[in-house]
Amino acid sequence: MKKIEIKNLSLNYGLRNVIDGLDLDIFSNEIFAIIGPANSGKSSLLKCLNRMTDFITSARVSGEILLDGESIFQAQDSTYLRRRIGMVSPLPVGLPMSIRDNVTYAPRMAGEKDTDRLNFIMEDCLRKAALWDEVKDRLDSLATKLSGGQQQRLTIARALSHYPEVLCLDEFSIAIDPVTTMKIESILMDLKKNMTIILVTNVINQAKRLGDRTAMMLNGKILDLNTNHELFNGNIRDKRTKEYIEGLFG
Repeated sequence: MKKIEIKNLSLNYGLRNVIDGLDLDIFSNEIFAIIGPANSGKSSLLKCLNRMTDFITSARVSGEILLDGESIFQAQDSTYLRRRIGMVSPLPVGLPMSIRDNVTYAPRMAGEKDTDRLNFIMEDCLRKAALWDEVKDRLDSLATKLSGGQQQRLTIARALSHYPEVLCLDEFSIAIDPVTTMKIESILMDLKKNMTIILVTNVINQAKRLGDRTAMMLNGKILDLNTNHELFNGNIRDKRTKEYIEGLFG
């Protein structure tokens, strides 16, 4: 079942074209990986999906994005949309408040006041992010004191506090140790049972390990899109995809 349908999407920052007439379907309960060199439009695509481009004065978006068949531009309140499509940025930093307040911040801003409900959300999301056992005895400690890997998982817990239908991760593996990366990858495999995950990664093997399907982007276009089994076993349409996967450029 299609969760997101992208039709003829283009994005310009001023005169610079970043995404160029892109068509793409993303399915429910899949991990959809996007690979490609820097400045190929990967992160900008994620910004379009939850309308972060609204905050960029030079951004001009055209085309259509449908979430469950409904236009995100015409029929969606942008705040509500960002609860449905969560985002984890590439450089995770805990908010300058307690671990507890980091995870409950979004629900509180959305109007949730019930303490028991907020405590449930906090524990549930920290457990899903494989962080609960490490922080349960210091929930009122400053989140910025956590290690880098813990802060990465905290940003996932924070994104999960909306109970989103789609979770976008923008190069989340940057500067994380291998053990933490393995923990997060295990988390994502479990989370996809209840949501769609869009993973932008600069690590080819990570896309290969996690993705159900992988797309190769370059210059705002998709060069290749296939199941991981097909793509990483040589069923490639564009030679530049093969060259990128083999590390010849990028």
